[in-house]
Amino acid sequence: MNQTIVLPARPVSFSAVREQVYMVFPNDLNANDTVFGGLIMAQMDRFAAVVADRHAGGVCVTASVDAVHFVAPARRGDVLIFNAAVNRAWTTSMEVGVKVDAQSYDGNNRRHILSAYLTFVALDSAGKPRPVASLQPETADEKRRYEEAQLRRENRLAHAENIRTLRASGSQS
Repeated sequence: MNQTIVLPARPVSFSAVREQVYMVFPNDLNANDTVFGGLIMAQMDRFAAVVADRHAGGVCVTASVDAVHFVAPARRGDVLIFNAAVNRAWTTSMEVGVKVDAQSYDGNNRRHILSAYLTFVALDSAGKPRPVASLQPETADEKRRYEEAQLRRENRLAHAENIRTLRASGSQS
């Protein structure tokens, strides 16, 4: 008998990571004296994983990273400020949105430097996908992000299908 497990919906605030900071040091900089993008992406993935694990109540893995937008550089003397939250949850996966700001060490000049969307899948003890709680958006921003996440998911799925179709047709370039 195949039973569907229904978990109670969780609010965004249940798992969100807010205002986590990373102090930029000279070894974090590239030849342009700006922070390595890969360093920001690694920190982003770690904070997003915390959010996903909290929401799922267990281990989650990064399935994809969408739309990483480097809006502005972070520089020597900046502090990076990470905010991450679940935008939407489906059966076994969820989208986590991450926003990163940079602020000068004196607390002035805060600016948005990166936005990204990561998809995580919850795993059981055998490493197989398992159900996750749905999301209950409460604020207007949370509801907007919830709807936008569905559009991104539909685009990801359509893109994957288009690639499969192209490869199956034997088309080569």
